[in-house]
Amino acid sequence: MKNLFLLPRVYIGFGILIVLFILSFLFPVLFTITWGLAGVGFMLLLTDYLVLFRGKDKLIAQRYLPEKLSNGDDNPIEIQLTNNYNFSVNCQIIDEIPFQFQQRDFLLEQPLQIAQTKRLTYVVSPKFRGEYHFGKLNVYVNSPLQLVAKRYIFSEGQMLPCYPSFIQMRKYDLIAFAKNKYAFGLKKLRKIGNTTEFEQIKEYVSGDDIRTINWKATAKKNELMVNQFLDENTETVYSIIDKGRLMQMPFEGMSLLNYAINSTLAISNVVLKKNDRAGMLSFSKKVENIVAASNKRTHLQKIISSLYNLETNFSESDFGHLYSAVKQSITHRSLLLLYTNFESLSSLERQLPYLRAMAKSHVLVVIFFENTELKALTEKKIKNTDEIIDKIVAEKFNFEKRLIANELTKYGIQSILTTPQNLSIETINMYLKIKAKGF
Repeated sequence: MKNLFLLPRVYIGFGILIVLFILSFLFPVLFTITWGLAGVGFMLLLTDYLVLFRGKDKLIAQRYLPEKLSNGDDNPIEIQLTNNYNFSVNCQIIDEIPFQFQQRDFLLEQPLQIAQTKRLTYVVSPKFRGEYHFGKLNVYVNSPLQLVAKRYIFSEGQMLPCYPSFIQMRKYDLIAFAKNKYAFGLKKLRKIGNTTEFEQIKEYVSGDDIRTINWKATAKKNELMVNQFLDENTETVYSIIDKGRLMQMPFEGMSLLNYAINSTLAISNVVLKKNDRAGMLSFSKKVENIVAASNKRTHLQKIISSLYNLETNFSESDFGHLYSAVKQSITHRSLLLLYTNFESLSSLERQLPYLRAMAKSHVLVVIFFENTELKALTEKKIKNTDEIIDKIVAEKFNFEKRLIANELTKYGIQSILTTPQNLSIETINMYLKIKAKGF
């Protein structure tokens, strides 16, 4: 009986019978008619119960989950339903999705014909890394009479880990090596070299090395043709993630820290595919999660494992400890991609000596974030005096962000001021630009 549920038609019928019984005190002829209707209603209710509850496995459902969830992306979840009743049914599906999604009104409806199998898909978009526990898959089935419903329970107690955005990683992996990068916002800068990585055959121009003349192509074209090669310098790239309290600022439900983690995974993948060495570390009060740079094929899994459990401790970041760790751990010139955030020029000035010290030995790129909500406030149409004040304050903060970028440039430190949504593509562009010029 715990799987039996009465549907609204039953309660409406009870209400009508009650009204008729009351009216039968005034009109006695209604008393017999009402009892007759009650008998018919009871027989229909009993019939509906018997046809739904007779037999086993009359409805089969299965939830299909991916191996893992990708943080910040739309992840498809599939549900397959099969109707083994000898009549059409209507199904209401309530999936007990993880509490992290805070969706308390989840409901899918699906009619099924006789012997029909149907697969439904819905998407979930996690905003935090960690474990996501799916509860019961509840399917409520009712017949065409729609008087009672039977509950079926499937796929109870499934867990999925949520990793940094591997969907974004694959997306930029494909884009970074596609022929037409410009459609995606990526730039490709080539540096011509004299190594063994062949790029193309081109016409000879004054200054080309005569040792690269391709005699077969020259004979076919009846003009001098030369082989052109790409530079094969292997570089080292470290992603440095600030875990301080400022990186907990949320944008569209995700913290800046999670945006930085997703970008680190994407850029590390591109770096490894370019045959460069990728490494990472994180810091707040102290430096942690150090992964030494390498270009081995299995190295990306080490980076993913370190990123999975990366969390902030809500403390003030110590750039002094970062400088000491970089000086001890990274002994040769490397590209350092520092993910952090500065909200004011004064906060930058406190850390500037350490940034300048790191920039003397390495190519340092400071990556910080535009406040998109403040930017939207500056573009908002003004209606009253209070909104004028809000707009002036917002413009002041936005201007200060640009001052921070200019201050870094003044000391020879490159910077990226970007929105969280464009973080990965802006970082990859900067890496390709610096790689083309050489470290």
